[in-house]
Amino acid sequence: MATTRQVALLRGINVGKNKQVPMPALRDLIESLGFEDVKTHLRSGNIVYTTDKSPATAAKKIETALEKDMSVKSAVLTRTHDDLAAIIKSNPLGDVADNPSLYLVTFLAEKPKAKPLKDLDPEDFTPEVFKHEGQEIYTWSPDGVRNAKLTYQYWEKLLGVTATARNWRTVTKLLDMTST
Repeated sequence: MATTRQVALLRGINVGKNKQVPMPALRDLIESLGFEDVKTHLRSGNIVYTTDKSPATAAKKIETALEKDMSVKSAVLTRTHDDLAAIIKSNPLGDVADNPSLYLVTFLAEKPKAKPLKDLDPEDFTPEVFKHEGQEIYTWSPDGVRNAKLTYQYWEKLLGVTATARNWRTVTKLLDMTST
């Protein structure tokens, strides 16, 4: 595989007392795996790096190293620069989502089966709005993310796939970081 810029999205680190991971130590760990130009964004587990590994291989390496070297068990989902560019370009809720902190992208570890999504009645979630595309679900939560029904945990349970979410501001920042 050619060298690509990728982002690893770690689920559930630095939330509460468990899974505390200092960003300098995380960067050092990722560099020790052979990844280059490693940068982190925020404390919520966003790592940008360059590698010749496939996204799936990179995710597995990072998950294994986190558990082995830092005693932290965390799901890791990866996307390439091109994946992030396509997510931003799609922006299916851009016409209603006017606050980037309330507009979430839920990243799925794999493409979900269509039936659970088809069976959902969007009216059950009003005023929240969602749109599924590929391995992402875009969610607009105008009343706030804290009280949202459509969380990554909801999607994970419904679809039976590992998930994690980032707000639109973070997703666009990660795209910028993978561009350099």
